[in-house]
Amino acid sequence: MAGGVIGWHNRRQGRKGTLWEKRFKSVLVESGQALVTMATYIDLNPVRAGLVEAPKEYRWCGYAAAVAGKKHARSGLRTAMTTWAHGEIGEGASMEKYRELLFGTGEQRNPGANGQRVKRGISKKRVEEVMAKKGKLTRWEMLRCRVRYFCDGAVMGTKDFVNGIFEHEGHRFGPKRQTGARPMRHVEAHGLTTLRDLRLKPVG
Repeated sequence: MAGGVIGWHNRRQGRKGTLWEKRFKSVLVESGQALVTMATYIDLNPVRAGLVEAPKEYRWCGYAAAVAGKKHARSGLRTAMTTWAHGEIGEGASMEKYRELLFGTGEQRNPGANGQRVKRGISKKRVEEVMAKKGKLTRWEMLRCRVRYFCDGAVMGTKDFVNGIFEHEGHRFGPKRQTGARPMRHVEAHGLTTLRDLRLKPVG
């Protein structure tokens, strides 16, 4: 699939070569809130990159596939939302709730444009202000930034989950490291932690 997407993109943009030049990274993600947070972050990648105005407009996005009625995408979304809700949730309800998580309060009415909806973004200035004051970005603001925790955090989930992984894999970190879970700095993480303590520009 990657070859087809890259070829299509290169032909459209008149370019050559790969799209991703850095080495592949993966993060072990706990089900429930961590999984849904990671999914929304990934689905918002093309929005952050300025490729589209909304995730559903990006044809290779999981949310777009679900909106288009693809059974595997809808099933996967429902499974993720069921673990997030700690109980069975219908397909329609899971789509609706996931969309709320994607957009949060991210749409506002623009009275000067016949009530047209506009997407509210987050500026670099806002991020820098929050960092300078050692404050925290809201979940919605965080998802519209590049967040290193989602690619460099190694493991993401509740404190118990991350500590459990550390108990099995702690030898990889050396003898000085005694504990596993680390808080996610500068964001309202709602109980989520990561295995790596990212100090250098965790959000940008």
